[in-house]
Amino acid sequence: MPGAYLPVLIYAVLVIAFPAVTLILAKYIRPTSTSYGAKLKPYECGIAPEGGSRGRYSVRFYIIAMLFVIFDVETMFLIPWAILYRGWVAAHTGLFALVSMFVFLGILLVGYVWLYKKGALEWA
Repeated sequence: MPGAYLPVLIYAVLVIAFPAVTLILAKYIRPTSTSYGAKLKPYECGIAPEGGSRGRYSVRFYIIAMLFVIFDVETMFLIPWAILYRGWVAAHTGLFALVSMFVFLGILLVGYVWLYKKGALEWA
């Protein structure tokens, strides 16, 4: 049984080693930077920047982004369901699959309505 995990261990070592070796190798290959002053400032189409490049974002931006990721990942469950649905209909379990997907979509809809009522989807 432990021999079956050897490919996983080799893969894990490669996953950790590849970025580390790449970063170390790039450090020794790249030329040293001679930039200073204005060359280190962000470039905005030849116009002097109005402010620092490290501006603050509203917390609402992060909330909207997290909500998008959460609901986007959940809707990815629709793709395998749609692919397998024809086989379920052929096996006479199509009604159960359809009801279970409507329950899933209902939970998503309840989540959206709850977020809308809480005001999480309003930007202003």
